[in-house]
Amino acid sequence: MTDSQLIREIKDGNVQLYEELMRRYERKILAFIFHMLKSSRMEIVAEDLCSETFYKAYRSLHSFREVEASFSTWLYTIARNTVLSELRRNKAVHVSLEESGQLSHTSPEATPEQAILRNEKASMVRNAINNLPEKQRSALILREYDQLDYQEIANILDQTVSSVKSLLFRARASVKMQLEPYLAEPIFQEYEGMKQR
Repeated sequence: MTDSQLIREIKDGNVQLYEELMRRYERKILAFIFHMLKSSRMEIVAEDLCSETFYKAYRSLHSFREVEASFSTWLYTIARNTVLSELRRNKAVHVSLEESGQLSHTSPEATPEQAILRNEKASMVRNAINNLPEKQRSALILREYDQLDYQEIANILDQTVSSVKSLLFRARASVKMQLEPYLAEPIFQEYEGMKQR
């Protein structure tokens, strides 16, 4: 059954089918929320905010209109707004992109030095992303880690597609600029040389 069919059935009173919608999106929404909360050291509330997101979506499902956005886009928007509200309540200043180990995985044959350098590099990337304005961070999370297309991101952030492309361009340029001094250091040049051997 497609999302649209499930939603129609749920709206017609078959509410137990909402569990199927939750099953389809729970892991992605939880990962997205976790990424946004990580630098504020609030990831402990990620599951609660994920539940709150699905509760809000269920309560508002009658107002969901597929012609305006896909269900997943609508759900990401609710999740993002829920996280931002929580961060405001807790007076958190920064929203972070903390990836779930994607950059820190090391191959079994990596030397301890390579593993340390890789982890150090990942930490620098995360710190650079933490310094981005909120909309740039959100756009980067949605594009690079959740693999959403420009239109979906535009709907979630309430922007045009060209604005999203601009946000992503500025975010990537800012991260690159912040990292350039570190990547020019001899230790990282040596690391780059090791990768080519």
